[in-house]
Amino acid sequence: MQFGLAIRGQYETNQDIRTCFEELITECKAAENLGFDSITKTSHYSTAPFKAFQQLPILARLSAETKRVKLNAGVILLSLHKPLDIAEQLATIDIMSNGRLICGVALGYREVEFAAFGSNVKKRGKLLEENLIALKRLWSEEKVTMSGTHFSLNEASCSPKPLQKPFPPIWIGANADPAIKRAARLGDCWYINPHNKISDIKQQIEVYKRALDECKKPFPTELPMRRELFVAETREEAIKWAGPYLKKKYNAYQSWGQGYQLPEGDQNLALDFNELAGDRFIIGSPEEVTEQIINLHKEIGTNHLIMSIQWADLPHSLTMDTLSILGERVFPQVREVLG
Repeated sequence: MQFGLAIRGQYETNQDIRTCFEELITECKAAENLGFDSITKTSHYSTAPFKAFQQLPILARLSAETKRVKLNAGVILLSLHKPLDIAEQLATIDIMSNGRLICGVALGYREVEFAAFGSNVKKRGKLLEENLIALKRLWSEEKVTMSGTHFSLNEASCSPKPLQKPFPPIWIGANADPAIKRAARLGDCWYINPHNKISDIKQQIEVYKRALDECKKPFPTELPMRRELFVAETREEAIKWAGPYLKKKYNAYQSWGQGYQLPEGDQNLALDFNELAGDRFIIGSPEEVTEQIINLHKEIGTNHLIMSIQWADLPHSLTMDTLSILGERVFPQVREVLG
């Protein structure tokens, strides 16, 4: 079982952004020291009501600040971008990190982002597929000639290439069934999203397995899942501390339109906290969180759990406390049971 830390790098507008950056780096270094296996940096643009650090510069900095953990670009909104730019940026980070990069990609869904990049949200599926095919070719071929909807490669080259051969692992994030089938066809694994309820994911994992069978591909050795997680001495204390910050974040998700990307019947992320948390979040005492993680592995097959434990103005001290409890009291128990 592997464990990852997900950092959004999103903060309230009145916070000292330099202090936020220093605290983010401290949290990531602590995660490596406490036995985490990966650090994920998420990505969005135009993030009001929050201000946010961008993904690739943070991963580049972390390539020097850490020595062991994998660095996950999780996820790049690939439908917004041009493949040659992303290929060369990620190849550089893979080299800087000595081959520790994971390439996570997904469609994106926000109109403000697509409009700003001159892209078309209605064509996002086609754009992602074209860009991903081009990305793989640029990483594995000397020269690439290929025309896409929003790019044209004429004997284009990506040099230098990533250290990992033929290229870094490609995780594809997906909420809906068609996107899950795309993940089976084009990715090394489905990167299970943090928003869907576990009950929905149990059904969707069957969609994924059937799609793999149709592609004649084996079930991946690594099945990552991202979850919102918070741990304290008791469940009541965990809810008391994390609840207001998580609720604020998911209200923002709903205003951005994230809820409408989820399965029918679960498209309102602005619910009362207890109803929102349901079987969606991992929250509780060390013993309760341990049990929930073990159940995720047994019921779904998750073997790389990537945890979001920091939201906007949650105090840095609480994030550090949670990291310590996870590394010292939760991970050892989980690994004793699961290996």
